[in-house]
Amino acid sequence: MFKDVKIESPYYFVYEIKKGDSLYKISKEFDVNTKLLSELNGLNMDDYIYPGQMLLVPKKDVSYYITKDGDTLELVSNIFGVSVDKLVESNKTVYLLPEQMIYYKK
Repeated sequence: MFKDVKIESPYYFVYEIKKGDSLYKISKEFDVNTKLLSELNGLNMDDYIYPGQMLLVPKKDVSYYITKDGDTLELVSNIFGVSVDKLVESNKTVYLLPEQMIYYKK
């Protein structure tokens, strides 16, 4: 299943899309939410993906949040259920600009 994984980090896999892949098919293969998969990659659910394109595929033990205008560290830390200190420790930089990916490894 993971033979097409190119790069691995503590938070995600980098997967190279093959002919015949779709966001839905990839999300089922890696057992992740299709909406989360599209958001993490800056895609809409109906966007075309093509062979050779690379996608971030989230790991199971990591929670993700894509920031929105007006978010605060307190709000995001409450979403994860952790302290602000733990949230900041998990992320190298937190700007809280819209569409920043924030993650927390459980």
